[in-house]
Amino acid sequence: MNTSLIIVSGLPRSGTSMLMKMLEAGGMEIVTDNLRQPDSDNPNGYFEYEPVKQLARNAAWVRTMRGKALKVISFLLYYLPASVSYQILFMQRDLQEILASQQKMLDRLGQDSKTVSDDVLAQKFATHLQKVTGWIATQKNMTCLYVDYRAVLHDPKSKASEIQQFLQQPLHLENMASAVDQALYRNRLD
Repeated sequence: MNTSLIIVSGLPRSGTSMLMKMLEAGGMEIVTDNLRQPDSDNPNGYFEYEPVKQLARNAAWVRTMRGKALKVISFLLYYLPASVSYQILFMQRDLQEILASQQKMLDRLGQDSKTVSDDVLAQKFATHLQKVTGWIATQKNMTCLYVDYRAVLHDPKSKASEIQQFLQQPLHLENMASAVDQALYRNRLD
């Protein structure tokens, strides 16, 4: 059994749910409570676990999740207990695509999303990504594979193989690749 906890991370709307779906399809045990139901923004589900939102206040439960996959947004990675080993799959996606996806989701929910300009938000995200990736690189209990969103969509089987090699887990590659739904790539910049 893998004694590391597999963390799927990245910015919101970067493809973390897609990657969780791939891991589940590949046969990995994932941690989710299904409280946040699938919707038109994520028709295959969000794969979230409510206690993750409270990591800053209570992270003791994390130790019991070894060998499983857990989705943790990049802003919360700092609160993971240092006593656990982590294999992080960090989703990377073009910031303009993330912002477009986020805008559509907020519009659908009827929420005001224009309190900050896209340029300011993109700069904040870029600064955060630089800091968090630098921090991950200094953590002795963390290894990280950066996974490009477009590359997964372009060649899911190759990326599934790369993920399997990184995790050193017996995953079903065909199922992982089949879990990637090209039709959900709706906020392209090209």
